[in-house]
Amino acid sequence: MDTLHHPPPPPTGSPTSMAKRPCSSSPSQNPRPPPHLSQMDHLLHSFLSFPDSSLPISLDLSFDRLLDSSHSDADQSLLIDRAHNLGCLLLRAANRSARRRASLHNSAAWLLPPDLTIKVFSMLDSQSLCYAAATCSMFNKCAMDPLCYANIDLTTVVPKVNNAVVSTMIQRAGKSLQSLKLGIVPGPTGSHGSSQPLVYTIRNSVDVSSFSWNDKRTRQGKESSILTRSCLYPLSGDNGATGTLLRRLHLYNIERMDNASLCVALAACPSLLDLEIVGLHVELRQTLMSVSSNCHFIERLFFESSKTGRDDSLKSPTCFELVNNCPNISSLSLRGFKLHDYKVRILVKGFRKLKYADFSTSYSITGTFLRNLGNGSGGSLLEVLILRDCMHLREMEVARFLTAVLAGDFKFLKHLDISNREGLASEGDWYQRSYNSSFIPLKQVSEVRPDICLLAEFPSEGCFLDIDHIMDSDINSELGLPFQQSGHTSVGAMLTSSLESSYNSDQGSGNEEYQDSGFLTYEESSDEVDFLVV
Repeated sequence: MDTLHHPPPPPTGSPTSMAKRPCSSSPSQNPRPPPHLSQMDHLLHSFLSFPDSSLPISLDLSFDRLLDSSHSDADQSLLIDRAHNLGCLLLRAANRSARRRASLHNSAAWLLPPDLTIKVFSMLDSQSLCYAAATCSMFNKCAMDPLCYANIDLTTVVPKVNNAVVSTMIQRAGKSLQSLKLGIVPGPTGSHGSSQPLVYTIRNSVDVSSFSWNDKRTRQGKESSILTRSCLYPLSGDNGATGTLLRRLHLYNIERMDNASLCVALAACPSLLDLEIVGLHVELRQTLMSVSSNCHFIERLFFESSKTGRDDSLKSPTCFELVNNCPNISSLSLRGFKLHDYKVRILVKGFRKLKYADFSTSYSITGTFLRNLGNGSGGSLLEVLILRDCMHLREMEVARFLTAVLAGDFKFLKHLDISNREGLASEGDWYQRSYNSSFIPLKQVSEVRPDICLLAEFPSEGCFLDIDHIMDSDINSELGLPFQQSGHTSVGAMLTSSLESSYNSDQGSGNEEYQDSGFLTYEESSDEVDFLVV
């Protein structure tokens, strides 16, 4: 800051000896230029010393006189261009000096040392970190530390992040990168046990109907705000060192991602513990093969298909490889795939630490994989089981499972969701839907195991039933005790004998349930036929 200069006091006895001195706290209207300045400095000082009240009028008149003194249009245009350039240079110099002064002020006023500032910045989300970095030079320098980019979250509601932004963030993180979240999330993620679909189509994200052709032309050639398959290439940079310590990778609705690019990225992340894939056009079998080959420490796997019910690529050998190579999986979610019961059984029985299982909207699951899970090693630790909107889920298998819960199996179960907007499939023909089955012991489970959050929402005449109302209904309602004296006595007797034979022992092969259900089990030979009806 320039030093304030004041004239020396007049000698004693002069007429002006009693005049007041200028206040030292108020800036001088026309400060004298410091010594040893160049001619340009003196010129700029004189220009900036004009009083604010008369400066606009004086400048306008002076500039008009200069233009009038020019004899040609070319000279006048040159003079206007020079004025524009000088004004821009002066504005740029003023902004730079203001930032430098603000940085010095913040350095003196900011109480935290740089290491603690970096620690605070590392707790911010990615967008807030960018805002802080743009505040001043001191914050920008602290925000460039790799620790601030250890947990990168670039998920958005609409597309506005491109590959260049992702690459810059990953390069800043370097070997400190531990978590990476990319893509488009249509809304807030669901809570624990939620089966809210996260698949999102980018074509529906932006309304282009209001764009004019001129707007579209101006956007051509500019960098796209859509992520492509190369957005994960930086993880393989520096000989794969960037992705070595990555623990969490979440990818949402990146439509241009393919199997090859995803597999290359997974190969660069050997320490991955949490993988979440939603809405990517990648194949289930190839993805699981890549996970089992490269991510041996993974604990959570969440995979939601972009094409519900059409991905039938999973094979039994892939299930066995995943179980053997990734034994630490405790949370498994495969939503929207065409999964058969014997493949699901391989996974649920194989993962000895499995506590969370979600197979919502899976197309071919009937529920036979649930038999004998609770009294063996695999599946006995389940705390959350979600089978919402599984098209082929049978009411008889649900009743068998809940009867096993009443018998004391699945002691750790806390959350069960068997809701189905199409109703449960009947035993004989899955086209026959059941909306209010009378022999599913919902009320008994709620009474015997009040610690279980049981969700069983089924439509009735196009509306979902209120389960709380069903539980509080009288004993003679359709959802009363399954084995009481009613029109379903014969069905209850048949179910009792079937349940006793199903849950007596566990042979470990998983084939007995298919024989009891009227199916023969064959070696897997194709994607289309897994069971043959007797």
